[in-house]
Amino acid sequence: MIRMRAAWILPVLAAAIAPRAALAQTAPAAGATPHEHQSLLDRPHTVLDLDAGIIALPNAAISTSNRGGSTPFGTFGNGDATVLTGVHILYRATRDWAFGAGALFAPRPTSDSNFGGGIGGVAITHSRSYLTMGAEARYFPLRSRWLEGWFGLTAGGVIISDRYTETNAPQVPPILGTGSTTASTEGFGVGFQIGGDYLMTDNWVIGLTLRADRWFLPSQQAEASSCTNTGFCSTLNGSVAAFELGLSIGYRIPL
Repeated sequence: MIRMRAAWILPVLAAAIAPRAALAQTAPAAGATPHEHQSLLDRPHTVLDLDAGIIALPNAAISTSNRGGSTPFGTFGNGDATVLTGVHILYRATRDWAFGAGALFAPRPTSDSNFGGGIGGVAITHSRSYLTMGAEARYFPLRSRWLEGWFGLTAGGVIISDRYTETNAPQVPPILGTGSTTASTEGFGVGFQIGGDYLMTDNWVIGLTLRADRWFLPSQQAEASSCTNTGFCSTLNGSVAAFELGLSIGYRIPL
């Protein structure tokens, strides 16, 4: 009889003790803090940023009759201004520093239909586009779980394209040429940038960026040899100031 009772008592005791033993193993020790979610900023990662904004050259109008440029928000100053797009790829090894490269492009340059007359009195429309490519570094002195503030430096190449289009030229077969010609100028640029980011999630981030650049282009005398066959030349020479303001959306990829 004793053996029969022991046979069913032992399984009951084992079933009652097992949950308590498992709970003791999983419960945190006294005074220990629960594990916190590790931010992506605590791990090395890369960031892909897409920008959209405005570029303004306050002292470089495309002509005397067209000042302030053309943007969805109106004109800016007495120079040129237009829409700007860009992409940046950054490697962030620590919470404080990020290094990478970027490119900025003006896809819809300001157009001036009153630029003047070409050979034989043909009306000319002039537009000027901008392309910058180079390296950049960013330092993040202000950080929280969801917000960051940073500043940095940029350096790289600059390409300016002045396009001249004959608006009322006689139509000819394409094999004989087109009514457009482009004068290109290449130079070097350095700049300072400052911005702020808001981390929507660990991976997605939106930000605001302000950049101030100084472009160093060939002098007017050195650029004269690159004028087009029709006598049109680049309209930017020497030292030029440029400012960019843009919104960005980025995606962070952990390594």
